[in-house]
Amino acid sequence: MLKAGDIMTKKVIVVHPETEIVQAARLLLEHHINGLPVVDQGGRLEGMICQDDLITQQKKIPLPSYFILLDSLIPLTSQKDLEKALKKMSAVTVAEAMTPNPITVDPETELEEIATLMVKHNIHTVPVLDKGTLVGIIGKEDILKTLMPG
Repeated sequence: MLKAGDIMTKKVIVVHPETEIVQAARLLLEHHINGLPVVDQGGRLEGMICQDDLITQQKKIPLPSYFILLDSLIPLTSQKDLEKALKKMSAVTVAEAMTPNPITVDPETELEEIATLMVKHNIHTVPVLDKGTLVGIIGKEDILKTLMPG
């Protein structure tokens, strides 16, 4: 059975929390990848920034829904959710738009488990950590390559 260490890309392109959104978008497009690990200056994984995070910036502002009960407005969405969405939409740096604490695997994680995580959590890119150190990355394309003969 194939494992993460067998299929991962070892040369990982990373960004830092202070990287500007425009630079992250440029890297995603130039390298034809869906996601970038976000690491601190010491190389520790802090999050992931992916195409979906950047596309969020282009969507409509989510207007809160309300219903009226006895002449009072009752919100159907939380103020916290609205603030989080607005913050992500107005992000200038990767730290403001990234997904913190991403799902990770280790080099011994089997292909079947990686594929299950990707589908279950609707993610396209999974960082590979060995004892907390980023050693590789697996994208959906890496999974698809395993289906090819030879």
